[in-house]
Amino acid sequence: MGIASMLRRGALALGAAAIVALPALAQRNDPIRIGAVLSVTGPASFLGDPEDKTLRLYVNRINAAGGVNGRPIQLIVYDDGGDANRARTFATRLVEDDRVVAMVGGTTTGTTMAMRPVFEDARIPFISLAGGIEIIDPVSPYTFKTPHTDRMACEKIFSDVRARGLSRVALISGTDGFGQSMRTQCQRVAQAAGITIVADEQYGPRDSDMTPQLTRIRNTQGVEAVVNPGFGQGPAIVTRNYAQLGIRLPLYQSHGVASAQFIQLATPQAAEGVRLPAAALLVAEQLPANDPQRQVLIDYKTAFERETGQPVSTFGGHAYDGLMILVEAIKRANSTDGTRLRDAIRATRGFVGTGGVVNMSATDHMGLDLSAFRMVEIRNGQFVLIGN
Repeated sequence: MGIASMLRRGALALGAAAIVALPALAQRNDPIRIGAVLSVTGPASFLGDPEDKTLRLYVNRINAAGGVNGRPIQLIVYDDGGDANRARTFATRLVEDDRVVAMVGGTTTGTTMAMRPVFEDARIPFISLAGGIEIIDPVSPYTFKTPHTDRMACEKIFSDVRARGLSRVALISGTDGFGQSMRTQCQRVAQAAGITIVADEQYGPRDSDMTPQLTRIRNTQGVEAVVNPGFGQGPAIVTRNYAQLGIRLPLYQSHGVASAQFIQLATPQAAEGVRLPAAALLVAEQLPANDPQRQVLIDYKTAFERETGQPVSTFGGHAYDGLMILVEAIKRANSTDGTRLRDAIRATRGFVGTGGVVNMSATDHMGLDLSAFRMVEIRNGQFVLIGN
């Protein structure tokens, strides 16, 4: 074989090798596509808006620092307006058209449950930001969540009720997915917690006056405290009506109202003395110096408020946790394959987030225990830590 022929063959071989290498090179440099379906507008916007702002803020920061394993994140966000049918449509679009490798979103329990089958069928990890326990109990292989569950909220509230020497409780619950889920959980755990539910009222998402339900509760013999499972404007209306009726019994809200916006909607005067279980983010500066969450919370709070000009809420914190758990899982897996990524998320241990210290497993797709919840009380328009 002549030298010229050998050179031609060598060039062809090098060319073929370069062509083979191109897809691998492209894969190494291609963006990591992460989806988010959030309720940025609509009745759950006070949840979805800080989630949206948080994801955009930290994706920009991650990309500015070089991305994940050298690849930038491409965040694809859709606004479902709080509508479960729209959420499912967007979930399908993320899977079929946008080709995302993972999903961080699902603002409400209702939208999350509508989307879950789409991601499960596609074997794409889905980290929800909603509260209902049914999202992860029983466990679905590819579905996770960051907030504390409604069952945990009932347990934390009932523990505080008992600590005050009380045991007879009235429920007034929203008929939305979260409200009904938490109502069910409170009914289930009441007996074990030493609580008797003596009244059970409900209200719809469009109701603007809960005076009739609260009047019936006030007239029920033996009520010692009132618990309001719900989120959105409903709990704020309940709180205002409660004050207007002059009811002096302890009032508990859920972690679904854990933001300064709730206090403003309810008015600080009406909200005075209301208690709720919440993530420590609401009281970050009140935590002891040796609390493992304290610095993480202060750093997130500072970054969010500086970037947005808005007060921090636990709901944006849920998005921070979901994104960071996913990013760390991608790093550990060194892959965006759905099953490998799922396994890496399950292996999350000792992650210090805004919701608590997360330790997941194959049978626990949330990884928080009751100690992650803090009991807070509204005093003079501010959240005050009253217990661990």
